[in-house]
Formats: sequence, C-alpha cells, structure tokens
Amino acid sequence: MKYLLSFLLSIAFFAATAQGLTQNVRGRVLDKESDFPLIGASVIVVNSEPIKGTTTNVEGEFVLENLPIGRIDLKIHFLGYKENVIPNVLLGSGKEVVLTIKLEEQFETLNEFEVVAKTNKHGTKNQMATVSARSFTVEETQRYAASINDPARMAQSFAGVSSNDDVNNEIIVRGNSPKGLLWRLNGIEIPSPNHFSDQGASGGGVSVLSNNMLDNSDFFTGAFPAEYGNALSGVFDINLRKGNSEKREYAAQIGVLGVDFAAEGPFSNKSSASYLVNYRYSTLGLLGELGFLDLGGTNTFQDLAISVNVPTNKMGTFSLFGIGGLSKSGDVIPSDTADWEGEAYLERGDFISNMGVLG
Repeated sequence: MKYLLSFLLSIAFFAATAQGLTQNVRGRVLDKESDFPLIGASVIVVNSEPIKGTTTNVEGEFVLENLPIGRIDLKIHFLGYKENVIPNVLLGSGKEVVLTIKLEEQFETLNEFEVVAKTNKHGTKNQMATVSARSFTVEETQRYAASINDPARMAQSFAGVSSNDDVNNEIIVRGNSPKGLLWRLNGIEIPSPNHFSDQGASGGGVSVLSNNMLDNSDFFTGAFPAEYGNALSGVFDINLRKGNSEKREYAAQIGVLGVDFAAEGPFSNKSSASYLVNYRYSTLGLLGELGFLDLGGTNTFQDLAISVNVPTNKMGTFSLFGIGGLSKSGDVIPSDTADWEGEAYLERGDFISNMGVLG
C-alpha cells in the first residue's frame, strides 16, 4: 500500500509539472519576392485566450515567448500583403521552433473591392512552378503514415507517384524510371542522398536526410521549370534550415530509423551567425551491437549534416552546408568452419555505400 501511494503521488507530480511546460516560437517575416524583412508585421496565436501576439522588429524578426506546448495555429498579417495562416505548429519542450515566413504582396483599391487570401499549403517555394508541383514541410514528414520521417517515403503517397517495394524508397513518377529523379540540395544537384544505395540508383533503404535538418522543400512530378533541365521523371528540391541565431539548443531523440543528436545556436551573443549540426546512428545497428537484437548480419548506417549561416553587413550572406552518410550490410560468418552449412559460406560479400555533399 505504501509503494502504491508513492507511485500515485509521483504520477500526480509529473502531471502537474507537465501542465506548466512552455516553449518559445521565433522567426522572421519576409517579402516573398525580394526576401526583404517586413517591419511591424503582426504574428498572433489563433484562438488564444487571452490573445497572444507580437510584431516584427527592423530585421523582420519576432519572438512569442512562454507558449504552452502542443499544437498551435499562427496568423501573420501585414498591411498590403496577403494574410498567412500556418496551421498545426508543433511546440515541444526540448527546443524552440524557428520559422521563416514569406508574405505575398497584395494589390487592392480601397472602397471598391476587397481581396481575401487563403493559404495554399500545396503552393511551392519555386515561383516558376505552375502545375505538377507541391511544397512539403518537416511537419508532414513526421505525420504521413508509414513515412517514418523519410521525405522520400512520404512522397510515395502523392498523386502520380508509386514505389517498386517497401524495402527501397525509390520513387516512380507516372511510370517513369526512378533513375530519372533529380535530387537538389539548397539549389545544387546532388547524387542520391540514401543509405544502401546502388551505383546510379535514385533510392535506397534509408534517407540520409534527417527531418531535424529540413526546411520547406518542393517536389515536382512534371512540367519542370527551366532550372531543372537534367530531370526526366521528377525533382526533389530539398532545403536545409538555418540554426537558431538567438539561443543555443541541444537535442537527442530515438526513432525507428536512428538515434539523433543535434546542436544549434549562434556562434556568439554579438553575432547573428548560426550553426546547426545533426548526427544519426542506426537504431537497429545499435541494438544489434549491444546484443539486444540478432539481425543475422551487419546492417548499420550513420550520417552527419551541417548548416552554417553567416550574414554580413556589406558582403551579403555566406553559408556552408553538407550531408554525408556511411552504410554497410553483410553476413556474419561463423568462425568455426564446422558450423558452416551449404555453399553460402564459401564466399562473403559486404555491401558498402557511402555518399557526401558539401556546398
């Protein structure tokens, strides 16, 4: 009875503590065409009571402090621009949410007519895309069924897209070869960003891209803008986000794919330059090495991603970004030849697949 009472009191204590958890939302509001900061734009938490909101400073930056953890909707308004609503922003207790919001200019004649804008979640970051294109967010990669935080597996749920099997995340767009898919990272063409990927393939077992690093990105299934001249079937235009320029943050998480460790923040309190680093190691490989899981062979991967952003007053903005992945799979051969069965152990091959991009 004494232990039961202690257990119930512990639950009540943690429940009361969890109810008071809060988190900050910070970011910038920019003009969609020029990327100029919008000064004095209002950012409001929808359906908050009392109303919680703020306005942007001379750099277009805003901070909403001490918001309760959970999902919130944000409404962004600025005179002369279309109102934007960002639904289902997930606030966790581990790290701040950093957003980059771009508003589209709106022309109207006062006292004659009113233009009412609605947010199109399928709109793309690339203004030259008109059809067969859509934008996706990190939030979507986390919520799509069976995507397991992998943007390539999430895209298999889009219209006109299919896959050859569940083991490989290769993308087949309207029956075209998956090798015709073009991958881009921050505007640069890159090879297939996947672990366990064959030479010349466009897919693999697991994506090198961790969802901790992704910003809003585009996916095209046809009618490509001219800049994607090397694409034959589809385009994955990936963007890495910038690190938090106001506060240093550290995170660790474990999921089906891997164990992640991330760090981000400003280089100094006097500079807006920021860094973002994420390292991930295979969950199944780690459990196998610790002896908790027998995979019948080696099947491990690890990857590293970086994003460094250094704005200057007179020389523009300098950025350094990169991703890299190491993966290996193979059979474990018994050391005692008496345990060998059949001809399978007469030869052994390890499959090693590595990739790296720095820009």
